[in-house]
Amino acid sequence: MKKDYYEILGISREATQEEIKRAYRRLALKYHPDRNQGDKEAEEKFKEIVEAYSVLSDPEKRKIYDLYGHEGLKGQVNFQSSWEDLFSEFDTIFSSFFDFGTSPSERRGRERGNDIWVEVSISLKEAALGVEKEINVERLSVCSNCGGSGAEPGAGYRRCPVCGGSGRIVEGHFFIRFSRPCPRCGGKGLIPEKICSVCRGTGFVKKREKLRIKIPAGIEDGSRLVLRGEGDAGKNNGLRGDLYVVVRVREHPFFKRRGANLYMDLKIDYLTAILGGKRKIEDLYGEKFDLEIPGGTQPGTMLLVKNRGIRDMSERRRGDLFVKIVVEIPRKLSRRERELLEELRSLKEDSQERIYDN
Repeated sequence: MKKDYYEILGISREATQEEIKRAYRRLALKYHPDRNQGDKEAEEKFKEIVEAYSVLSDPEKRKIYDLYGHEGLKGQVNFQSSWEDLFSEFDTIFSSFFDFGTSPSERRGRERGNDIWVEVSISLKEAALGVEKEINVERLSVCSNCGGSGAEPGAGYRRCPVCGGSGRIVEGHFFIRFSRPCPRCGGKGLIPEKICSVCRGTGFVKKREKLRIKIPAGIEDGSRLVLRGEGDAGKNNGLRGDLYVVVRVREHPFFKRRGANLYMDLKIDYLTAILGGKRKIEDLYGEKFDLEIPGGTQPGTMLLVKNRGIRDMSERRRGDLFVKIVVEIPRKLSRRERELLEELRSLKEDSQERIYDN
């Protein structure tokens, strides 16, 4: 069983973002591997602290965790298996607070790319069956002209005048040092003699690309799909961000969805409601079948048709179809229809009088 993230940071579930940040700073400083070299227990504790902070510092991930716990974060948060990958993925968190002398090749300016959010619209039938969709994504990619360096090919480099070539701006005193990437060189320590003419020195270009995504059967409106590593490119060989696809399911003209079940209204005439009969209807998937309507069916009666709903993603079964009966009363009658109904009413009244007489 994984430990509770709030317990790891030693805070309450009502903690503010500032309280979360303060707790993280205090614990990360205490258990950082550079201050506990060779201590495997401290290293594991530090990993737990980073994992807890990465979730609770993100309002969206924190909301999911509060509602569903660790299970809700499966597929939403990517914790790398190796220590080096974990350190890289959360490098921006570490570097904003601490500088413990890690080698420049590991830490200098490396940043994870931004996440991207897009929406895709599908029909209720597509949500029920699953579908592949092509989406357009505008994202940052490494500049092909300079390879992400920001320098014009063939141009030389010179030491950054702001950070003196270290790549970082260090602040603080005594044994606590706070550092951040140098804003001039972006953490590289060097600046080009001539900037790239294509990306204007940023190292990135914005590209509009097409991606095909698979939307699973049974998905609900507002669900999110996560495509790892399909977001913006990261700085200085940092990890790519992720692509979040929010699925919007359009309303259907006849069917309404509640979980795995479908609901529809069926209009029938008053004679069918009284005498009973069969009506041929078509389900969401285009399959036609006969629905048996019992005699004496009352307006608003809900008839159940098993296994004609939507696949349940968690239980891996198909839901049911509920058919609500709407009895249509005619506003106009032909002369013959009126005569027959009047005759029927007379028979009904005579029958009631005999009951009272007895």
